[in-house]
Amino acid sequence: MKIQELFNKNKIIDLSFFNFRNAATGAYFADSDLKIQRVNDRFKSFFPILKNVENAFIPDVLSQLGVESDIVDLFIHEINQNGMVLIPEIIIEISGENKVFSLLSRITEDKNFQYLNGIQGQFIDRTSEYLLKVETERLLKQQKNDKEIIEQKSKEMESLANKLSKYLSPQIYESVFSNKNFSHTSTSRKNLTIFFSDIVKFTDLSDSLEPEQLSDLINSYLSEMSKIAIKYGGTIDKFIGDAILIFFGDPETKGSKEDAKNCIQMAITMQKRIYEMQENWKKLGAEKGLEVRIGVTSGYCTVGNFGSEMRLDYTVLGSPVNLASRLQSRAKPSSIIVSDTTYNLTKEHYKFEEFDEIIPKGFTRPIKIYELSYSNNEKFYNESLLNEINRKNKYFTLNSSNIDNIENVVLELDNLKNNLNGIKNSLNKK
Repeated sequence: MKIQELFNKNKIIDLSFFNFRNAATGAYFADSDLKIQRVNDRFKSFFPILKNVENAFIPDVLSQLGVESDIVDLFIHEINQNGMVLIPEIIIEISGENKVFSLLSRITEDKNFQYLNGIQGQFIDRTSEYLLKVETERLLKQQKNDKEIIEQKSKEMESLANKLSKYLSPQIYESVFSNKNFSHTSTSRKNLTIFFSDIVKFTDLSDSLEPEQLSDLINSYLSEMSKIAIKYGGTIDKFIGDAILIFFGDPETKGSKEDAKNCIQMAITMQKRIYEMQENWKKLGAEKGLEVRIGVTSGYCTVGNFGSEMRLDYTVLGSPVNLASRLQSRAKPSSIIVSDTTYNLTKEHYKFEEFDEIIPKGFTRPIKIYELSYSNNEKFYNESLLNEINRKNKYFTLNSSNIDNIENVVLELDNLKNNLNGIKNSLNKK
C-alpha cells in the first residue's frame, strides 16, 4: 500500500497549501494537467470576476482575465520546457482600472503524494510599482522635454541678446543683463565728456547715392568709428543719421581728467582712421572721400533711462550735449574743436590753439573754444602720409579735384611740404 492511500487527498492538498492561505500574493495550486485545485483568498480578491475557478484550465483563466495570447503561449511553453515561468508584467483590467501583476509559477513534485505533483503559482500585485515607474518615466520624459525647451529658449534668448547688443553700447548692455546699477527709472548727475561728430556735406552725398550704396558707406563708417569708441571706453549713445553721440564717464569712469583724455585720444584716432580709409570711402561711392567735424566738451549732465513705459532710452541730457553739437558745427572739416572745460582737463597732454569765443544759443556766458593742433600731438596726418608713401614705393598722388583755385593748390603743397619735413625730422631723431 502506498503512503498517499493512508491519507485523505483533499486534506493533504489543503495542508500543503496552508502556507499560502494568508499570503499577500494571489496563490494557486494546479494539478499536472494545469487544472486549478486551490486558490487563496488574496487570489479571489485580486480577480473577483473569476468566481469559481476550481478545475479550470490555467491558460483559459489567463485568457478570461484578458491576458494577451502571446503571454499565455509563453506561460505554457516555459512551464513545459523549463518547469517554471516568470512573467514580470501582466496588465489586467479590473473594474475599469488597469492592474499590473507579475506571475511566478513552477512545477512541484512529491514522491509520496502524487496528487501534489502539479504547479504552484503566485500573482504579485505590482500596480503601485508600475504606477511609480510610469510616473518616473513621465517625469523623466518631461524633464527631457523641459531641458530641450530650456535649451531652445536659451538659444533664442542668446540670439535675441546678440541682436539686442547691436542696439546698445557694450557698457549699457552689460549693465542691463548683469543688473548692475540698472533701474528702469534711475538717473544721476555726473561730470561727463561729450563727443559729437558729423560728416561734412553728408546730405548732398546721400542725395547722390543709391540706397544700397548709402547703406554700405554709412554702415562701414559707423562700424569703424564704433570699434574705436569701444576701444577707448566710450559709451555710444546713439547714431543720428551720420552723426555720432558718445560720452565718457558713465556707466564707468576713470575720473574726469582721464575720461576727457580718452575722449580726445578717441577723436584723434577716428580722424586718423578716416584719413587712412579715404580710398575705401571712394570705392563705396564718396567720390571725394569723407571729412568729419568733431566737437568735444565736458560738464555735468543727467544720464540714465528716459522714455515711456513702453520704450526706454539710456541717454544723456544737459547743456554739454547741446554744446558739443554746436562745437561740431563750428569746426573745420577734419578738425577737432573742444570747449574750455575739456581744454582745462587735457591741456597737459595735448597741444591746442585758441580758436574762437562764442555764446551758443541757450548759453548766457561766452565760451572759449580751442582747436586740437595735430602737428604737436599724434601727427596722424604725417603718420598716415608716411604709410601711404611706403605703400606706393615713395610715390604719391595729390588729388586737387576739390580745390577751387591755384592759391589753394599752392597752400596745400606748402602744407604737404611741411608735413614731409616733419616726417624727416622725426625719422632723424630716431
